[in-house]
Amino acid sequence: MAQTTPLVLRLAALSVNAANRAGKIIRDVWSQGDLGIVDKGQNDPQTEADRSSQRCIIASLLNQFPNVKIIGEEGSCNVEVPSDWLVTEGDQSILQLNCPKEYQSATDNDVVVWVDPLDGTSEYTQGLLEHVTVLVGIAVRGTAVGGIIHQPYYGHASGAETLGRTLWGIKGIGVGGFTPALPPANQRIIATTRSHSNPLAEQAIAALKADKVLAVGGAGHKVILLMEGKAHAYVFARGGTKRWDTCAPEVVLEAMGGRLTDMRGVQYLYDHDTNHNNTGGVLATAKGEDHEWYIKNIPENVREALKQ
Repeated sequence: MAQTTPLVLRLAALSVNAANRAGKIIRDVWSQGDLGIVDKGQNDPQTEADRSSQRCIIASLLNQFPNVKIIGEEGSCNVEVPSDWLVTEGDQSILQLNCPKEYQSATDNDVVVWVDPLDGTSEYTQGLLEHVTVLVGIAVRGTAVGGIIHQPYYGHASGAETLGRTLWGIKGIGVGGFTPALPPANQRIIATTRSHSNPLAEQAIAALKADKVLAVGGAGHKVILLMEGKAHAYVFARGGTKRWDTCAPEVVLEAMGGRLTDMRGVQYLYDHDTNHNNTGGVLATAKGEDHEWYIKNIPENVREALKQ
């Protein structure tokens, strides 16, 4: 990768290919049958696929960008990996893009990369493979600007011979890897958690009077539903998600015209020393949706309870 290409584009390009490789690792672990499950806490499993995917991504990024700060869900890890896990080439189509002026001069010290090596682990262990994503988010000076979402099992439900696809977005440039779509008019479909709800979260959903509620796994998967026109909003009125869950999806969604904030409409910061917990909940809306309408119609007691 030419060093004259801005750092943000080089990071995004390499992250696309690293996420693709991590997706194959996730499929390989599944096909071998032993998931190597470790319980990190209540309803929070970790598998060998989580660990190996993270090692692949972080080793590949550090090999090319040794001074960039990387924060992965699975904490510090051994970055010695098999040679065929080490990705050294970036996606050429991204390297050829014109980088927005505000990111052209970004240096190693300006950048933080947030990695969720397997978003939707609970669903993965239960065989709900379409819910699984690999997330790599790139932040510059605290703002999420680049996002990569890989779906290892895209095509699985239709019996496709070749599985997987990668969606990406860069603020100020746009999106790639998929065809954006608007959700259906004259109805309201809301995506929310299938396994981490509580009375506060349920109150928020009820107040929005949805025509249909999709209870699904994975933050990445829920945001993809918005990007593909299958849902109007993603509403999660409680803590529980982390910065590595939202950094990449926020970018891809906003690069196509949607929004992702906390329940009060405040954008999350992605500095290296920020709180990892998204204590203000998550509210994401599809392109064409009135984000402020959702904020105003969520009960005040819910918004107050989630004040950051």
